[in-house]
Amino acid sequence: MPTWQNDTDQTLLALQNADGTAGVAVVIRETKLVLRRLGQELWQDIDVGLAMGRWSTLGVAFDKDGVSVSVSPVHGETDGDIESARLIDVTRAALTGADHICIAALWRGHPEQTFNGSVENPSISVLREDLRGGRDGAAWEVLASWNFGGDARQIFVADEQAAGRGLSLINMPTRAIRSSSWSGRNMDWKQAPQEYAAIAFHSDDLSDCGWETTIRAKVPEHMSSGVYGLEIDNGIAKDTIPFYVTPGAGAERRRIVFLAPTFTYMAYANFARGNFAGALSERVAAWNAYPHNPDEVRAYGYSTYSRHPDGAGITLSSRLRPILTMRPQYLIYFDPKGSGMRHFPADSHLTDWLEEKGFAFDVITDEDLDRDGVAALSPYDVVLTGTHPEYHTRRTIEALIAYRESGGNLMYLGGNGFYWKIGRNDDLPHLIEVRRAEGGMRVWASEPGEYYHQLDGEYGGLWRRNGIPPQMVAGVGFTAEGAFEGSYYLRTSASYRDDLAFLFEGISPEERIGDFGLSGGGAAGFEIDQAAADLGTPDFATVVAASEGHGPSFHTTFEELLLPGVFDGQPREYGGMSANIVYGRSEKGGGLLAVGSITFCGSLSHDNYSNNVSRLLENCLRSFLDE
Repeated sequence: MPTWQNDTDQTLLALQNADGTAGVAVVIRETKLVLRRLGQELWQDIDVGLAMGRWSTLGVAFDKDGVSVSVSPVHGETDGDIESARLIDVTRAALTGADHICIAALWRGHPEQTFNGSVENPSISVLREDLRGGRDGAAWEVLASWNFGGDARQIFVADEQAAGRGLSLINMPTRAIRSSSWSGRNMDWKQAPQEYAAIAFHSDDLSDCGWETTIRAKVPEHMSSGVYGLEIDNGIAKDTIPFYVTPGAGAERRRIVFLAPTFTYMAYANFARGNFAGALSERVAAWNAYPHNPDEVRAYGYSTYSRHPDGAGITLSSRLRPILTMRPQYLIYFDPKGSGMRHFPADSHLTDWLEEKGFAFDVITDEDLDRDGVAALSPYDVVLTGTHPEYHTRRTIEALIAYRESGGNLMYLGGNGFYWKIGRNDDLPHLIEVRRAEGGMRVWASEPGEYYHQLDGEYGGLWRRNGIPPQMVAGVGFTAEGAFEGSYYLRTSASYRDDLAFLFEGISPEERIGDFGLSGGGAAGFEIDQAAADLGTPDFATVVAASEGHGPSFHTTFEELLLPGVFDGQPREYGGMSANIVYGRSEKGGGLLAVGSITFCGSLSHDNYSNNVSRLLENCLRSFLDE
């Protein structure tokens, strides 16, 4: 099923030698099929075509006198739907030396002329004249066949006829998708594999750049855990590649750990937003910021917020490639009131503040937490999140809940966290997968019947739809989104309780909290969260501040509503278009602070770190450490 038509050749099938210099390829050129003699670079038009966006059965038969090609619609009603063509200038002699099969591309040590579309259950047969059967007195014997409806978690498809002739999947094409026989009665590929017996290929699939190692660096044993960068200078330009030093097995742990939201960095990796030209690129040049943007540098794949050339959403993202968006000084927006940073560079607002205030801390990543579970957090008194910890596996979500419920202190310092569920495979740790199922704020939606991950087989979508709303993790959950602009908080009446006075020590009672900052000009903005008891905000948590003054660009998130203006759930005391700051301690001693805003940490350095946002955070952190 071809899904994208353009003016470049797309190789559907190549019977070739190892380097693609001999053999034959069947190529889609615009709407027609073309036969290509590899090495000699001879082309011959085939007078049949494939319907765009529809399943067809394609047969290519080689004999001593020529090549026969037939195309028939899978769901056709009569034999009259079959198109066929006969070529006499190419015979089976053209297959001399062809000992490889490459599906959906020409293989020359890497894929070239990639097909955009889906392929289902290919096979190779030979016409045996010594066997009786068929209309011409001979019979077909299947030599090799590959069932694409097998385990979608694998990157290898076995030959059902003989061992050792399996297909290796290059650049992780999309599996667990509907094939031609999908009935609509089954939604889980594991329950009906033959209804998911297709693989979708795209010319921008990228799992691993596969570059050779050119430099190795050993981290000294005494090196402190933290966020580091490897600076590369080739005499023409420089690049700084970030990496994390995590605590060694025998290292003494600090009391604070920063949980770097690396799964979210991967989900947004190389997101081409289409906003670089103009004011943003001029600011990047004027500020000497990171110069490369995915709008212009397109060789390294895109994000799970992007689409493939055929319009399908990109479900997989890899860290084995240059990630332009994960660089120091990378600017995402032209922010007239601030710097316009998000994700990795924006999280430096927090790590910078910790260093400025003299708080020693370790760093672990989402990948560490997913591997080790709650054991990765248990040595620490306080866990700090980044500004946007949006993407999580079941293991990371459950580990955070277990840590807090067992007495740990969690400080959720961002917004729109713990939102999307992702899939991972322990054998492919460089990949994450997103299926945007059912609802939520989405830039694309998964097709019906394609809500289950290929990497782990689990149901995807929002954590809220999977029974763990963000409020169960950190007290607040995504409620509204607007432009990249920030407002401020005001204290609630509940915040004046005597047991909460320490939080606001050094802050005037009527003072606006965070009406300044490097992220949109305010601490409460862009994507904001609220407490909701019916969604899991703990009973011990209190809303101590709520934002106001958000502009007309802000709208309630879709999953919050049953009908326009009708919330799904109980009324919220500090609801409306507002971010909530939540604080509390459980009976077991575990503490919780959630600020409910992506832009909060952008205000920490204001006025040389002497401001009410910085003071509130420091008061809380010191309290957790003291107790």
